[in-house]
Amino acid sequence: MRAIVLDAVRARPEVRSVPEPTVPADGVVVRVMATGMCRSDWHAWAGHEDIAFPHVPGHELAGVVVETGPGVRHWRPGDRVTVPFVCGCGRCEWCESGNAQVCPDQQQPGFTHWGSFSEYVALHAADTNLVAIPERVEYATAASLGCRFATAFRALSARARVREGEWVTVIGVGGVGLSAVMIAHAMGARVIAVDRNAEALAVAERVGADHVLTTDGTDIPTTVAELTDGGSHVAVDAVGNEQACADSILSLRRRGRHVQVGLLPPVAGHPRVPMARAIAWELDLLGSHGMAAVDYPKMLELIERGVLQPQRLIERTIGLAEAAELLPRFDRATVAGMTMIDPAR
Repeated sequence: MRAIVLDAVRARPEVRSVPEPTVPADGVVVRVMATGMCRSDWHAWAGHEDIAFPHVPGHELAGVVVETGPGVRHWRPGDRVTVPFVCGCGRCEWCESGNAQVCPDQQQPGFTHWGSFSEYVALHAADTNLVAIPERVEYATAASLGCRFATAFRALSARARVREGEWVTVIGVGGVGLSAVMIAHAMGARVIAVDRNAEALAVAERVGADHVLTTDGTDIPTTVAELTDGGSHVAVDAVGNEQACADSILSLRRRGRHVQVGLLPPVAGHPRVPMARAIAWELDLLGSHGMAAVDYPKMLELIERGVLQPQRLIERTIGLAEAAELLPRFDRATVAGMTMIDPAR
């Protein structure tokens, strides 16, 4: 099969012919119809994740089951499926309680094993992790859910527990940030979107932001406090750097809730976070790490009804060769929405 292969940290990605995956005993092999590129894939390329080389990245996907292992009960070849980027083992207390997103024995396509920047991908513990794609939902839309949209959905609904009428500030409006803007708006919140990219901010306005702020020369916490009469009830770092994290925390009102979604690489051994403010104002600092398959039905029902429209966030679709060129500079790319990959191109 054709796949994007990484040979070392920060090595030039190459499209090559590699062996097709072997089906796991409890898993499936899926023909990839669509897969998304996001900042997490760049983190893997940049060496911020512990991966073995050679490696095939890619963790947001949708496709068709082509082979099942002998231990799989609920899935058959021809089924249209997607999967969370965190795949639980299906056996531990966390998976059994519906919290596969924190499974200690989790698998992650594109990180713990070869991923979906390829024509085929192997997925483990299929009966725990696979999600059926409704017929009215396209593959690209379903692929967009696996990391960014599902993560934003759970971050706001289950972690921050956003309530109607609250202020939500989203720092960084790439794929996960735009998802958060759309979801917060649908939940009845008032939304402030923050980014350096004017095109991305324009998209944020179209999908529900009440205010947009550019990071260029703007004191974000002070401006948010002025707009919200004291600070946001909820703020999300959807980027994953120290400035975004600090702006998110310092934009909160007293007893506000910060959600860390963007991966936050350490600087000098540890990320620096304004903990003095968190203590003095009794802020809640919440992590959010994807969403388990058991929680997908509520989100998919809202998508089928048109309440949520993640397909509006897809900016472009590219092939494997173009994706290989884009990956090393994705952290600097001017992207106003999600980038999807069609491995057949």
